[in-house]
Amino acid sequence: MENILLTGSSGWLGRFLASELSQAGYRVIGLDIAPGSHTRIAGSIVDRPLIDKIFAEYNIEAVIHTAALHKPDITRSINKTFVDVNVSGTLNLLEAAATAGCDRFIFTSTTSLMISAEVRAGIKGGAKKAFWIDEEFGPIRPRNIYGVTKLAAEHLCQLFAGDRGLNIAILRAGRFFPEEDDTLKFPSGPNLKANEFLNRRLTVEDVAAAHIAALAGIKGKGCETFILSAPTPFSRDDVHSLASDAPSVIARYFPTAKKLYDERGWSLPQQIDRVYDASKLEKVLGFRPKVDFSVILNALASGAPLPYHHDPLYTSPKETNTANTIPNPPC
Repeated sequence: MENILLTGSSGWLGRFLASELSQAGYRVIGLDIAPGSHTRIAGSIVDRPLIDKIFAEYNIEAVIHTAALHKPDITRSINKTFVDVNVSGTLNLLEAAATAGCDRFIFTSTTSLMISAEVRAGIKGGAKKAFWIDEEFGPIRPRNIYGVTKLAAEHLCQLFAGDRGLNIAILRAGRFFPEEDDTLKFPSGPNLKANEFLNRRLTVEDVAAAHIAALAGIKGKGCETFILSAPTPFSRDDVHSLASDAPSVIARYFPTAKKLYDERGWSLPQQIDRVYDASKLEKVLGFRPKVDFSVILNALASGAPLPYHHDPLYTSPKETNTANTIPNPPC
């Protein structure tokens, strides 16, 4: 049974990952500043002596690093804290993993770092076609401190793969958060999430499963970057039509979608400005997310529960733990 250090073990992704790792036969050593049922060690990834102690005492054989400050933290954390946690914290883990002789390091990154101001502006900014975003998309120009620090952490991963021989999977995850969108008020949360399975979202369960697939499959592959998103039904040939008349494109692939949406009082997107292509994940690691837009339509047709989480009241454990946190930046 391998010992896996899981950072961010009390977080939204961490709690799903810890459970799935245990079921897959791994021994999980959870690290987080917030308490949780899967967190064995309370502490921060910024605390290098603590990191070294964990590797020594628990004989860590591989790392899954999900701990980070995220986009919502921009309003409550200064830039230096983002650098301390997302960059220096990642460096602490990489150095400790390399020194301990670990052969695998799985890093949870984000598609957000690929979304420049131009991509964000999209059709409203004058784009005539949807951006097709795969691992070769560029140039990469992050638009905020979150994206900048996650990209810097990715560069550290690439450096350690080359210099220290770590096998590293960088997983750029699309949307999987349960709470409301922090910028869009229409359509409703469940409707918006359903729409996003066409081009930029996946379930947290599929994100967790992708991490386990990477842990099992990255050995011997050096450093590889993967986009995580539900399989899109679209092709590159659709990018102009998606920007001008998305419902007609959707109708070609899913003839029943409009009727099912109308019955629930939902609306389909009129325009789609970006599409995440996660096909490399299946080609290299043999992993394909289970939930895509067709699964959602099947749930609507049968009256089954929607196959994704929606919780407008969700609060990150690190926020509720602020008063009791250790004197280190949060992970």
